[in-house]
Amino acid sequence: MMNSQALLGKLVAFDTTSRESNLALIEFVRDYLAELKVPCELIFNEARTKANLFATLGPDDRPGIVLSGHTDVVPVDGQPWTTPPFQLTEKDGRLYGRGTADMKGYIACVLAAAPRFLAQPLRMPVQIALSYDEEVGCLGVRDLLVHLGQRPQKPLLCIIGEPTELRPVLGHKGKLAMRCDVHGAACHSAYAPEGVNAIEYAAELIGELGRIGHRLRDPALCDPRFNPPFSTVQTGVISGGKALNIVPADCRFDFEVRALPAMAPGDVAVELERYAQEQVLPRMRAVNASSDIRFSPLSAYPGLATDAGSEAAKLIAQLCGSDDFGTVAFGTEGGLFDAIGIPTVVCGPGSMDQGHKPDEFVSLAQLQACDALLERLADYVAMP
Repeated sequence: MMNSQALLGKLVAFDTTSRESNLALIEFVRDYLAELKVPCELIFNEARTKANLFATLGPDDRPGIVLSGHTDVVPVDGQPWTTPPFQLTEKDGRLYGRGTADMKGYIACVLAAAPRFLAQPLRMPVQIALSYDEEVGCLGVRDLLVHLGQRPQKPLLCIIGEPTELRPVLGHKGKLAMRCDVHGAACHSAYAPEGVNAIEYAAELIGELGRIGHRLRDPALCDPRFNPPFSTVQTGVISGGKALNIVPADCRFDFEVRALPAMAPGDVAVELERYAQEQVLPRMRAVNASSDIRFSPLSAYPGLATDAGSEAAKLIAQLCGSDDFGTVAFGTEGGLFDAIGIPTVVCGPGSMDQGHKPDEFVSLAQLQACDALLERLADYVAMP
């Protein structure tokens, strides 16, 4: 069987950018596991263009440990790569390619470890869960979790292999992404007061978002384990207007909330919508009754806050050889696993400092360290 580096080369060669299908990669993993006599369950999207994969190594009648990763990667468009992004390149102790750090390196290590898991009787199962469309809002894993929730045995622990340099991470922020459409009334700019300038009213709403974000920096709301230690709000996309001499009738902006685990990110959207309905829209409709402000969700996932004293935390500390638990600013699918009662930690090879960038890489040392961690896991789940 192939080692983790060889498997990583195979995985990187599949262009699984979120806008593309991941089926070729999923079929490769299914066939790889079939050679080991491990059956796989595929959970398809509605169009059957993408699929999650779930496989159980060992007994299927008791709780086990889930090793989870996402198969999609972010685009390489417009990035100045100096190595082929979908071809693994080894140089100076680093393995370059899109997804090497985020997070095909972890998946490669898990697949390479499968023969070791199967080499001896297991007292509990090791389960492999691979999802699609994590990078665009943790979309695919939701169907996988419905599937998991219907199983008679709930896993003891889920290890999400996002890149943390193999430091065990027990917490990350939740996220809510929203869109706001502001509809006003157009007119010639020479008669601007007769129109409803959608851009100006959108700017007022964006300003209110900024004020909400500033209040979230209150020390009483902060958590020093995170960087930054407060929940954040930011507007990332805005569009509107046709020409300078036309009062714009429409403007759209997208904003996001990155919330500490103790905060519900939807509270920001509720507050902004109340401000829009009570303070902004009446002034717009006083000029033109057809004016409107509409909010719609784009994506969301919950935060993660696993108890450092939990059995899940103790186990990952044992496997990592460290109880130096951390948090990360980026989100993962971990909050969704945790929300259905599966204790979850985040721990994987590589660093998110390389994720999403040109010339993304994972070091050989990190890949080998992850191999060693999974060897310790194999010893832990083996029959005494």
